[in-house]
Amino acid sequence: MAETQTEFPITVSEAAIAQIKRLVTKDGRPDVFLRVGVKGGGCSGFEYVMKLDVKNTPIDLEADLDGIKVVVDAKSAKFLQGSSLEYTGNLIGGGFKVENPNAARSCGCGTSFTPKNI
Repeated sequence: MAETQTEFPITVSEAAIAQIKRLVTKDGRPDVFLRVGVKGGGCSGFEYVMKLDVKNTPIDLEADLDGIKVVVDAKSAKFLQGSSLEYTGNLIGGGFKVENPNAARSCGCGTSFTPKNI
């Protein structure tokens, strides 16, 4: 079945891109990129997944953001459509955060969510 998704589902803030660049540089593997997705689990039903990866899958959507490759698989894309990936270096509550308009509710730590219409 052909994938009809053409627009990359998430935006990434400048601060997040800068941090991703630091992580990719520190990792050092050639062709490494950031994979963003969702999987079942967490205290609210789905949890966000972010990891450095080097293997693409046939259902991946990708974007080059200021020289950094960011990948979202098509299954996760429907849950992440319209989301933004933010980063703050604050000591308390800092790190990456997904602002997701498709979340009906999120857990207190912000790493899991319940999608709307479930």
